[in-house]
Amino acid sequence: MDSTSGGGASGDSASGISVRAATAADYERIVAVADDWWGRPVRQVLPRLFLDHFHATSLVAEAGESLAGFCVGFMSPSVPDAAYIHFVGVDPRLRGRGLARVLYSRFFGLATADGRRVVRAITSPANRGSIAFHTALGFTVTGPIPDYDGPSVDRVLFERRLG
Repeated sequence: MDSTSGGGASGDSASGISVRAATAADYERIVAVADDWWGRPVRQVLPRLFLDHFHATSLVAEAGESLAGFCVGFMSPSVPDAAYIHFVGVDPRLRGRGLARVLYSRFFGLATADGRRVVRAITSPANRGSIAFHTALGFTVTGPIPDYDGPSVDRVLFERRLG
């Protein structure tokens, strides 16, 4: 897998996985697998508007013609030094091979190129795998923060400085 930064297409012949900038047309492919990849309903947290409006800062990983993973993120329009990763997924059959790290690294490159100094993300306190993954990537972890997303909807916040 290619771990270089930026949004262009790239690949690694050894792994057979390439990473490219997403397009709005990738939405259907992503939501078609989201619930299965998570083993629970999650597609409602990824409305079409994310790929309609933020596809240039989102990434798709492919193994041949098959979707291997994705990263949906954007540069904050309200906080000029911040970028945000909203949703990342890797095909369960390909987990543990570093693809999520590659997607994050590529997003960090996009954010850095846009002058961003921090990347943020959130998760549920119950998502121990996500908390461990983000910690391993060097994110600071804050929370859980009670009622972050409304009454009784607590969240854990992640933040990683760039550069």
